[in-house]
Parts: sequence; structure tokens; C-alpha cells
Amino acid sequence: MTRHRRMVVAGCVGALLATASGTAYAMDNLPPEQPLVQDLQSEQEPCATADETPYVSQVPRLSAKLYDPEADNQPSEYSSVTAEFEAWWTDTAGAEQRRTYTSITLSSGSNFYWRMPDDVPANTVVSWRVRADDGKATSPWSDEGEGSVCSFVVDDVSPEKATISSPEYPEDVLWVDGVGVYGTFTMDSPSDDVVSYRYNFTGGPYGTAEAESPGAAATLSYLPLMDGPNTLTVRAIDRSGRSSGESRYRFYVKSGRAPVARWKLDDPAGSRTAAAETGTAASAGTGVTFGGSAPSGTGASATASFDGSGHGFLTTGAPAVDIRKSFAASAWVRPAETGRAMTVVSQDADGKPGFTLGLRSGDGGPAWSFAIGGEQVSGGAPETGEWAHLLGLYDAETGRSHLYVNGAEVGVPAEVSPAEAPGAFQVGRARGAAGYRDRWHGDIGDVQVHDRVVVPDEVAELALRKPKLLGHWSMSDAVDGATPEQSGGAPLRLGPGASVYRIPEGSCLPEADPDCEPVPLPLVGEGHLSLDGETGYAATDGPVVDTADSFTLGVVVRLAESAPAHPMTVLSQAGEHTDAFKVRYEPSTRTWQLVMPVKDEAGAPEKVVSWVKGADGGVGQGHRLAVVYDDGADTIKLYLDGQTNTDATTTLSDGWHSEGALQIGRAKAGDGWGEYLHGDVDEVQAYAGALRSGVGGLGWESEPCLC
Repeated sequence: MTRHRRMVVAGCVGALLATASGTAYAMDNLPPEQPLVQDLQSEQEPCATADETPYVSQVPRLSAKLYDPEADNQPSEYSSVTAEFEAWWTDTAGAEQRRTYTSITLSSGSNFYWRMPDDVPANTVVSWRVRADDGKATSPWSDEGEGSVCSFVVDDVSPEKATISSPEYPEDVLWVDGVGVYGTFTMDSPSDDVVSYRYNFTGGPYGTAEAESPGAAATLSYLPLMDGPNTLTVRAIDRSGRSSGESRYRFYVKSGRAPVARWKLDDPAGSRTAAAETGTAASAGTGVTFGGSAPSGTGASATASFDGSGHGFLTTGAPAVDIRKSFAASAWVRPAETGRAMTVVSQDADGKPGFTLGLRSGDGGPAWSFAIGGEQVSGGAPETGEWAHLLGLYDAETGRSHLYVNGAEVGVPAEVSPAEAPGAFQVGRARGAAGYRDRWHGDIGDVQVHDRVVVPDEVAELALRKPKLLGHWSMSDAVDGATPEQSGGAPLRLGPGASVYRIPEGSCLPEADPDCEPVPLPLVGEGHLSLDGETGYAATDGPVVDTADSFTLGVVVRLAESAPAHPMTVLSQAGEHTDAFKVRYEPSTRTWQLVMPVKDEAGAPEKVVSWVKGADGGVGQGHRLAVVYDDGADTIKLYLDGQTNTDATTTLSDGWHSEGALQIGRAKAGDGWGEYLHGDVDEVQAYAGALRSGVGGLGWESEPCLC
């Protein structure tokens, strides 16, 4: 059917056009559809009028989406319309002003626009409407019937700058308390059309605070997370979206104030009272023994042991803190069992505890717990005989409770409303309806109570176990078949096939003499350990790291071959039947691996993490490897040249203690040794404790030293 044929037949009113298939189409023209209010905008503001009239910051572009029914056209035909806009307002003389505009022709369903003329006045209500025209008929106006007129007001004046005030953090006062203490900041502008304030604190947070009504002030709450000078920057925003100039408010934040109560629990053995660094001294039941060991790397010198009986407790006879306000309670703990509920600290209310921090046991196994206001946050995995740092926090500003284990938040924060707890502060037990219950069995140290929010960086600092350097072997020299430890500790004794390489005496260096024959340089410093891959190794006389606890090891290694024929181990420390750990190169997968069996048995299941990297082939400066076992977090990580990834990280719930010597260049193989390394080794370092940031946080990118 040709276009000419359609046009001829269309001239007959009421005729039918038969297609090749026999289908018939009515050819009467239908008018375009009435524009819908939801399809109309003044600039980017939706159509509204009366009290909802939007304010815009400049003469706007109006937009409308228009439709023409397709039933009056053949499916292959093009349905097009134009938009007819009309706007009006009353000028200052009381006369009505009208403007009209007809758009270009576009297809049905398009957006049509009208950039309004520049003579549209400011601060005047301008109304408008639109209709569609298909060249034969027009739609109803958009304000007819159930439609609505659209309005806008042009605001061409920006608001005045905001003033800022804070009763807790007055401007330019040196110094004001402090980290973990909320402050309120009120922002106000003299302009009566301001609806919000955009704000930004140094380092965050930033956002928008809404005024309760146009022209009103807005107040926001802010929790300082670090001490030092801080600046609040504010811009007032009016209802048209115009911004004021920038207002700056400078204030100075103190470091977080000390705990309101602290018991280090490092009292002499035989004491019947726990001295308070701050707060009230606590009397001890006969089931408490002072003088116990402390978690390494914490600065604590001793702890108290609780026997889990009715006599194992400390009590102050007075409350330590008002739990209806923000507070935190924390302690180092080591449970002697995990199969029942046990309380580390609590504070008495009427026949029950106002809060408890401790251990709960359920169908999912034991978990650390902080309970307050009838709600409980739990998480983490307590292990018998393992130290953990616990901190329970109630933030009265947010109404939420939080639980931190070893410096990291666990569980889901709970919405709580604590009741008053005016009774005594307890260590090692919790109040029940018929007396005290859930008594602690194990060790507790350094109990602290704060009357403020303890912020995340402070939590991490409280839980920090600073690694202790156990040994550093620089491999620069060998004396009597051993290479010394830098601090005078146990040396590494060299086996057959192992030697320390140093630049030969009398050798010249290219930078001093361009014509000289270059000689190989040591990996680091003045020398490195060379191993022949057959019998070569070095070892200490006994174990260096406690593999049952957190430890870190670092080494620089270069393989002599580009395609080794078998796995080669650079570091290991053995138990009776297998290695507690080994770091090796696996040529079949071209990976460096950290291998840690889950128990001291031949053929025991192994935890393996790896890094893909080709062998060195005796060239280059080698690679810096580090092993980190974090017993508190139950993770092992392998770092290569300061980096780690998901393939190089996995979980290990329990390391086991090994009594074997630290081996350089070989691993246990049945009743003997194997996996001898062919290559060079340098800068072996060993730490008690987990270096949380790994090698990257200790300068290994530029220096091969973990210290």
C-alpha cells in the first residue's frame, strides 16, 4: 500500500482503509492528550501552586512531556505535536502580563521546553500552563478539569551568611573537652527564606541540616573523633537553592578525658583490695588471686584470677557511672572456660544488673556479649586460655549500644533505653533476683569505665598488643659458623652448604670505577646468607616465636633458579611431627605460600595462603615476605613486598605451640629435613604479636626492616 493511496482514501470522512491482510483502521483524527501535572516542571521543580509554589534561583526553563494518541495514525506513520505555552503575572502597577510560546514540532512523548524571557520579574508569582497541538486539534490546557496551573517565583538574591555558635565548643577557646564528648552547633542566617544549611567539619562529617521552617535556625550534634584544631564550614541555602557565602567556625578539641574509674588489677599477691587509679577501691572476695600474668605487649604488669565461685568477685559498694548517659566499660580478659554465661563487669540495679559485659553461651556456641536496657549485642568467638580485650559502649546521643572485641566492632548495634542503675559496680559477677550469678572463671586485667563515648581509634589503642622484637638477623657476617642476632640474642647457626656472602676484599664498584668488572651486591646491607639447595640451612638453638600465640616474621629472599624442580622453604618452625608453619615457594603453581597445619600431626589438614609470583632466577633484589598470625582475630596473612590480598589471608582458629628451632632454608620432612632452598636470604626478623598493618605499615616499601 503506497503513501499516495493512504492519502487519497483518508480524504473520505468515515471511510475504511483495507490493508493487505484485511485489517481495517479508523481514520478520524483524535486530539492530543491533556498534559499531566506530573509531566510538568519549572526548571527542575515539579508543578505546584499556591502555598507549594517553588522558588527558583533564575528565570526558569519550563518543560512538559506531551502525547498524541497513536490510534488516529497508521502504525508506520509519525505522530507529531507542538507545545503551546502560556504564562502570566501581575506587575507592580497591578496590570496583568501574559507571554506565549509555541515550540518546534517533535514526536509524541517528547519533552518540550520554553526558556522564559528575561523580563519575568523577581519576587513575583508567575503562573503557566501548556497544551499540545497536532496541527488538526489541540488538547485541553493543563489547568483544565482535574489539572492544575503551575507557578514559580524567581529569587535573584542570595541569603546572608550564617552565624555559628556552640555552648560546648566555643569559638577560638583553647582547649575544650574533648574527644568522645558530643557538642551542639547552631547555624542561623538573618535571611528569612533560608531552609537549610550545608556543613562540613574538618575530616568529616559533612551534610545538610534542615531548618524547622523558612528563616529558622538549625542545630546539629557533632562527636569529635580526634583532638586538635577543627573547623566547621557552613553555607546557608534559601528555598530557591541559592547559597550564601561561606562561614567558618574554628574550635579546639582536647584529647579524650581519662576514665572515671580504673582498676589495673596489678595489686600484689595476697591483696584483699583492688586499688583504684581513679574511682573507688574495690574489695576482693577470697576467690580472687592477684599477681597473675598479663597479656603481652599491653603495658600491663599483672592481672587478677577469679575462681568462678561465689567468692570470686570485686565490688566497689558504689556505682561507677550513670548508665543512662553515654559510657563505656572495658577490660582485658582470659576465660578458663567458655561453656556457660560469665560476667566480666556489671553494675547493680534493683534485683538485676543495669548492664553486663561478658560471655554468653548458646546454640551457636560461646560469644562475647554486652547487655543493657533489655537488649544484647554479641559477637566474636571466646577461646579458653586466650586473651581478649572487651569494650561495651552505650551512646546516649544515638541511643545505641555497641560491642568491641580486640579493637574491632562485632555484632549489630542495638537500640536501647537504659534504666537507672544506682547500685555497686561489680567485677566478676552480675546481680540476680536471688543474689549474684554468672561468675567469672579466668583472668581479668585493667578494668576501665569512661563517662563518654570511647571513639574507634581509642578502642583500637586500648586493645593494642604492641609486638615485641624477638630477633633480627641481618646476615652481614658469620663468626665461628654463626651469624649474630643484632641485639646480642641467640645467633643463627649455619649448616653445611650455607655461607654468608660479602663483597670480596679489593673489589671495585662501577660507580667508583666505570672500567672495573662488577661484582654481585648483597641483597641488603653488607652481606646475605647463600644456600646451596642441597644441604644448606641456618637455624637457632630453639624456638623463637610462640606459634600458639600471635607472631610476625619477615624475610628478604631471592631464588637462584627461574624454574625450581621442587618446593623450597625459606622459613619454618617445627613441632614434634610437622611444622607449625612454613613459608615456601611452590613451583607447580608459581606461588609463595604460607602453610600452617591445624595440629601437630603428620598429614594434618593445612591452612594455606598464597601469592602468585614467578621465581627470580638469581637476578634482582629479591622479595620481602612477611607472615602474620593474629590469634585474637584468628587470621593468618602472607605479605609480598608490602601487599596482601584475599588469596593471601584466611582464618586459623587455634595455633599450636611448637618446640622446634627456627629454620632458615628447610622444612620438616618425615623424620628428617627437606625442601632445601637454593638462593639467598637476608634480614630475618621475628616478633611476638601481630603487626596489624603488616609490612606495608612498617616502611618495608623503602626499607627491609620491620622494626
